[in-house]
Amino acid sequence: MDAGSSGLVYLSPPCFALRMPHSKSVSSHLDLDPLALRHAFASFATGVTVITALDAYGNAVGMTANSFGSVSLDPPLVQWSLRINSGLHRSFVEAKQFAVSVLAANQEVVARQFASRSPDRFAGMDMIETPGEPPLVRGALAHFVCKKVNDYRVGDHELFIGEVLRATAHEGSPLLFHGSKFSVLRID
Repeated sequence: MDAGSSGLVYLSPPCFALRMPHSKSVSSHLDLDPLALRHAFASFATGVTVITALDAYGNAVGMTANSFGSVSLDPPLVQWSLRINSGLHRSFVEAKQFAVSVLAANQEVVARQFASRSPDRFAGMDMIETPGEPPLVRGALAHFVCKKVNDYRVGDHELFIGEVLRATAHEGSPLLFHGSKFSVLRID
């Protein structure tokens, strides 16, 4: 491993990584091609979730997200992020709770509906509703009901941290997102 004068750490050709000190934020002056960066991010396969919350008026809001992940078992914490220019940003920032439904392989239609700009993303969706809690997608592989612990503005996104209040898991194959496309896990 060789540290070049350009601030790059060369791992092995043609791989490289930016060397960034922990005490400084990432500068916008880095000469990164946004399209190439988006393509690199898309090479990481993720699960697909629907995140829901109740807005300030008690109305359900929801969106598709692939930024969900576990943070800690003790205490039980999860995280996900949302673009700050999203129309749902304020609703999720103001929400006290959020819920996560991890979608099954047969729920691509659900993922597409919640990723749409439809004014009623819940129309025709089979949801599990509990008074005072965000709705959950019926048939999902896992459900997490979370109390929002904090949210942080990080770059052009808001990072949400939630404490898991309740979690359930079910058998099945997950819906995946890879290369900017939905896919399913094939086990031979």
